[in-house]
Amino acid sequence: MSDQCRNSPSDETSARYEGWRIVVVCFLVATFGWGLGFYGQSVYVAELHRLHGWPASLIAGGTTFFYLFGALLVAFVSEAIKAIGPRNCLLVGVFTMAAAAVLIGRVTEPWQLYAANALLAFGWAGTSLGIITNTLGLWFDTKRGMAISLALNGASFGGIIGVPLLVAAIGHFGFPGAMAAAAIAMVVVMVPVILILVGRPPLHPGAAAAAGSAGAPSATRVRALALRDIGFLSVSASFALVLFAQVGFIVHLIAFLDSVVGRERAAFAVALMTAMAVVGRVLFSCVIDRLNQRLASAISFVSQAIALAVIINLHNDVALIAACALFGFSVGNLITLPALIVQREFDPRSFGVLISLITAINQVTYAFGPGVIGLLRDASGSYALPFYGCIGLQLGAAVLIMIRGRSRTISSL
Repeated sequence: MSDQCRNSPSDETSARYEGWRIVVVCFLVATFGWGLGFYGQSVYVAELHRLHGWPASLIAGGTTFFYLFGALLVAFVSEAIKAIGPRNCLLVGVFTMAAAAVLIGRVTEPWQLYAANALLAFGWAGTSLGIITNTLGLWFDTKRGMAISLALNGASFGGIIGVPLLVAAIGHFGFPGAMAAAAIAMVVVMVPVILILVGRPPLHPGAAAAAGSAGAPSATRVRALALRDIGFLSVSASFALVLFAQVGFIVHLIAFLDSVVGRERAAFAVALMTAMAVVGRVLFSCVIDRLNQRLASAISFVSQAIALAVIINLHNDVALIAACALFGFSVGNLITLPALIVQREFDPRSFGVLISLITAINQVTYAFGPGVIGLLRDASGSYALPFYGCIGLQLGAAVLIMIRGRSRTISSL
């Protein structure tokens, strides 16, 4: 294949286009990244509480610190990719997350948990939404939305297999052994895949802008304009509120369900929830280009509020599992929709910077979700109060996302 043909954006419609191999890489990265960095947090909270008897707020505070510190790193992912390339960024993410996983399994003092979570934040920045969307932006222009949706199914897959495997491994090898095994598996699988499949991005207009072409606005200017743009702020604020509720709920889900339906059924509920996230994202991707994406977001927010109301008030096993499935149906879409809205409404040359910024804003906000829910749980003696608070946030976000405003300061830089 000639360089001209290989570098043509129209190649994205071909199954042989090299970018689809990057989608596979990002799918695997998301599987491990979310399995150990996101869904794994619910296992860490429950297991460390069981092993050491530490308060839920103390352990969840470590999770909050992880997300907060990670948000500071995620904001600069696009610049890191420009500086050292996507391959090196992905490798750094894999190695740091693997090292952090080993350390979390060997925690015996609270300060060690916070130190391990600091390292885990570096791994999360190199394996999560910011780097995946930025990396795919280098290979895709016209099919970017589809590529992101397909790759982020790995996030849900990480929850489907990650939580049950971690719980099973802990039962057989203990917490330290299970975390070491997970780290080894990540390095053994991901390092060869990244080295073999991730090469130099093709030369299409979207990639040129993402790589910092002469006509592209500076990252500093894009961020400054975005923070004054009503349309951008309504997207970032609404998803930040919903993800605050979603992340806080998911991190505490096993601890909540453990006392209601038992550890095994709790793990099954989490797996079902993440499986439904895949189903929801796949079904959604078939029609999202023909829908009002803001309205679809609002409906997703309301559906999660309904699911939480059922979980709080009905302690029937079937009802709880069904509610977790309903909640999960929107989980995957809530990490995909911001990228799709940004791609549709704003200048494509700003895509990488805007996605990094919105991811950082959201993560700074939802970083406090696990800690706040843990504090409210300890203060009230149950999860009812914090979960009702999550319902309020989701309903408020459903209204906020529909405020598009008239400011278009970054729509045509």
